[in-house]
Amino acid sequence: MTYETADAVLPTALEQVRQESVEQGLSYAGGVKPPAAWDLVREGQALLVDVRSAEERKFVGHVPGSLHVAWATGTALTRNPRFVRELEAKLAKDGGKDAVVLLLCRSGKRSVLAAEAAAAVGFRHVFNVLEGFEGEIDDRQQRGGSDGWRFHGLPWVQD
Repeated sequence: MTYETADAVLPTALEQVRQESVEQGLSYAGGVKPPAAWDLVREGQALLVDVRSAEERKFVGHVPGSLHVAWATGTALTRNPRFVRELEAKLAKDGGKDAVVLLLCRSGKRSVLAAEAAAAVGFRHVFNVLEGFEGEIDDRQQRGGSDGWRFHGLPWVQD
């Protein structure tokens, strides 16, 4: 993957998001919808990091070419105390803390926590992928019917 660090220029699509996050008082760079996230990744302007557990990736599916650093592990989703260190190591060759990073979880909630943790240690351009991979639970207690990465028909594979 050809990739430039965000030191040069933040992609135009993310400048507005970043400004809105400042206005909202967010500690991280903001949130982007799945189609915009995919465009940024496909164009080599951002890295996609899946923060779901290994089990979720295996049994539910994942985005091809995405990096993986679990925010929580196991079926009980126990918080990964090494998350920040693992994220730093995973991104070291791609700009480290200056990389434009898009974090993806199941519904866009855990990835907010992961983005806050990353921003707290100096990641300058860390964004949450809104809606997540599967989307929000609907009134039938199911995901994927109205939002999420898969709902938008974006690339994904399943083991």
